[in-house]
Amino acid sequence: MDYSNDDKLNDECAVFGCVAVDKWPTSLNIPQIINLGLTALQHRGQESAGMATSKGDNKPYALKKGMGLVSQVFTPEVLDAVKGNVGIGHTRYSTAGVSSLLNCQPIIVDTMHGHIAIAHNGELINATSLRRSILRRGIGLATSSDTELLAHVLAANPPDEDPKAANWTRRIRTLLETTPLAYALVLLHHDEMYAVRDCYGNRPLCIGSISLPDESTGSDVIHAYVVSSESCSFAPIGATFYRNVLPGEIVRINRQGVHSSAIIPRPSGDQSLAFCIFEYVYFSRPDTIYDGQMVWTARWRCGRQLARESAVPADIVSAIPESGNSAAIGYGYETGLPFIEVLCKNRYIGRTFIQPSNRLRKLAVLKKFGALRDNIKGKRIVLIDDSIVRGNTLSAIVILLRKEGAAEVHVRIASPPLKFPCYMGINIPTREELIANSVDPETAMAKHMGADSLVYLTVEGLVSSIDAGLGEGPQKGGHCTACLTGEYPMTPDGEMSAAEMGW
Repeated sequence: MDYSNDDKLNDECAVFGCVAVDKWPTSLNIPQIINLGLTALQHRGQESAGMATSKGDNKPYALKKGMGLVSQVFTPEVLDAVKGNVGIGHTRYSTAGVSSLLNCQPIIVDTMHGHIAIAHNGELINATSLRRSILRRGIGLATSSDTELLAHVLAANPPDEDPKAANWTRRIRTLLETTPLAYALVLLHHDEMYAVRDCYGNRPLCIGSISLPDESTGSDVIHAYVVSSESCSFAPIGATFYRNVLPGEIVRINRQGVHSSAIIPRPSGDQSLAFCIFEYVYFSRPDTIYDGQMVWTARWRCGRQLARESAVPADIVSAIPESGNSAAIGYGYETGLPFIEVLCKNRYIGRTFIQPSNRLRKLAVLKKFGALRDNIKGKRIVLIDDSIVRGNTLSAIVILLRKEGAAEVHVRIASPPLKFPCYMGINIPTREELIANSVDPETAMAKHMGADSLVYLTVEGLVSSIDAGLGEGPQKGGHCTACLTGEYPMTPDGEMSAAEMGW
């Protein structure tokens, strides 16, 4: 069996949506806007991409999805065939469900009140019990994706609903109460879109607006609203940040604009938020902004804090490109060390996989990274990385630097040791596969990696570095650190057997 050996975590996916306002049919190219938005979110998932659009009439939605990158799925011919006034899109890395076309999103389901299309980012923490409940009712499941579970909850008629008219806000409220963690979703129904974020705010979701000059007055007028997993997707489509979707909020967007339908509280009055802290550490693009602070700047502060906690005499500071760069620059700012590249990255290779021998593992790393010998020879190097999962890549890079003449290699990690699996949409291996559980996080780890020293950023240092840029925003002090501390916002389900799942 092949497992990814890039020694990095993988986020589950990204969602994007667009609604034209005012005149329909719109003059905007909605499929192209969604295509460009998803391309900017490609770092969140590279396995598949999909798009569903509606003209706002009673005709079936246009749907296209396939395996591969956004650019491979959405050719000019495809984009021309999915014209619409409103649409949603998705790019996927599978965490729940196998990687196959069957599990690609969005999915379209028929309900008593018309079709809905759904795409989501995350993983349901109670997916096991929810799947079991659906199967016990005699309802068959066509996929292994959590998205289908969401669709079944939304398609069910709430007891207090008028059977002649669907109340989608009420149905989404039921969903949020049924499964409060962990997802952000977009839902397309007829001529409007809903944007929803779980009650704990674990997955990110924000709204932007596209404005164009009015022909008569010349002043900017909003022509469309977009919804995205990250704000970095706004600039490529000419959109500006409008606002975040709040934790537990149900936002309805149609031709008339943006409407906050409801905000659902967390279970049992729990006031603590749980925004995934690894959105700052690794997953999000550096130019994304969360609650007023740029991800790059948060990582830079983590590097500064890392230097305060674990500075060491050295000649230069460098990073494993590219996610460690901003922390390395912060480390250099705090210590006065120059930031100098020691590795160049080959950007045009596919994912690498675990090889059957140490020699082949090292060759896989050499295929991905090249050493800048003139910057390495005779230098005492502080090497920064964002995290360690299995450690295969890092150990091979330390060996490479030694081979090219590094006098010393001191590894510094801009996050705490990963010790616990994630049940909320991040592809973290089992506890046994996480190297921090089998090798002492610092003393023995340095020897294991072949480094002169190895130190992690503390949990307190990570949280304080991120909180320092949040001001008094809604995410202040509300981060999920379960993969670092084992303290989960909710208790996850147990595992189901294949027989129970019907596979």
